This record gives sequence, structure tokens and C-alpha cells, in this order.
Amino acid sequence: MTDSSRRPLAVFDLDNTLADTAHRQRFLERKPRDWDAFFAAAPQDPPIAEGIALARRSAEECEVVYLTGRPERCRRDTLDWLAAQGLPEGRVYMRRDNDRRPARRTKLETLRVLARTRDIRVLVDDDELVCEDAERAGFTVVRARWTAQSAALKVAQEREGRT
Repeated sequence: MTDSSRRPLAVFDLDNTLADTAHRQRFLERKPRDWDAFFAAAPQDPPIAEGIALARRSAEECEVVYLTGRPERCRRDTLDWLAAQGLPEGRVYMRRDNDRRPARRTKLETLRVLARTRDIRVLVDDDELVCEDAERAGFTVVRARWTAQSAALKVAQEREGRT
């Protein structure tokens, strides 16, 4: 068995990369947005076959970790969801509950911290701004383009720092 501290990292986003959030988008299309309901519905997210398969394949050569814009208060539901999908075990990096910075800033910050001690083989994410910034910073990126983009979620990720 390879020492996991020597294996490269494969970093996976959750929402619209591994978990299909379409059924809960309605909570973000309201004014005001209903964040509590949006996150409370996350345990019912259907898995996205393409993302799940890629995470499982990645685990053959890499240590899989999860990097999400979900707030820390969603940790238990998130860990339960990952386990229910049979995804590889891995550390889960979440935003602090009161952190409202754009996803591209919070995620790039975490990637840079991880890269200080580990080789990052790939970042898999659906957020174009996250992907662009990560590529500019020298990371290899796979764009998760297997779900329809939600305008409400995009605003939430970039302007409201909510996911």
C-alpha cells in the first residue's frame, strides 16, 4: 500500500460536480433567498454519475479530498451523503459559516495551502471562475460540465459567498 501522504491529491467540488443541486435551486430563485432550506435539502441531492465515476477512478492513484463552498454547519449531512454514495473517504474542506468571500477566493486559498505540502494532480469543479483562477495559479483543472448551470447558484457563489 502506498503511503497516502506521498500520493498526489485529486480535489473534488461537491455541488454540481458530484451532487446534483437542481431540485433545490428553487430556494435561491426566491427573494430573499432561503439558504436554510437550500442547504437542508442537500442530503436529497442525486449523485452525478460522471463525477462519481471520476472520483472513484482518481482514488486508484490519488488521495481524494473534497473542497466545497458549503458552510461548515453542513458537515454532518455532507459526510453522510459522501458515504451513502460510496465515494472514496477523504478530508472535506468547507467554508466557515460566516465566510462570505467568493468561492474562487476561498477555494484558491485552500488549494494553495494544500499545495505547500502535497502535489495536486487535479481540481474538478463546475464553477468557471474557480476553474479559471485555479488554472492561472498553475493547477490542472477538469471542468465539471455535466449539469446545467444555474444563474442563481452562480450569483450565490460569486457575489454572495454562500456556496
